[in-house]
Amino acid sequence: MNEILEQSLLYDFYGELLTAHQKQIYEQFILEDLSLAEIAQTAGISRQGVHDIVKRCHKALRGYEEKLHLMEKFLAIKSKVYKIEELEDIQRIKKIANEIIEEL
Repeated sequence: MNEILEQSLLYDFYGELLTAHQKQIYEQFILEDLSLAEIAQTAGISRQGVHDIVKRCHKALRGYEEKLHLMEKFLAIKSKVYKIEELEDIQRIKKIANEIIEEL
């Protein structure tokens, strides 16, 4: 999975656990694709300060994922749903559906 997609998914799952200031900076960097300099100018902090916040946020979001595994479970379930869409065998569909229920 590419780095930007992973960061976006981590933010989707755990972004609400960041402070308002962290969320604002991280959203501008990851979702709005602004440069560190652009964010620093609008936030009134140094470019290095923005870099540090983004790095801390990413570390925190990964830490949450390591403990909770929500993104991992979501991606596994999504993969199984795609498999179900391709199947025509009812028994295999039931088997995958049961796997999904067990993961929830």
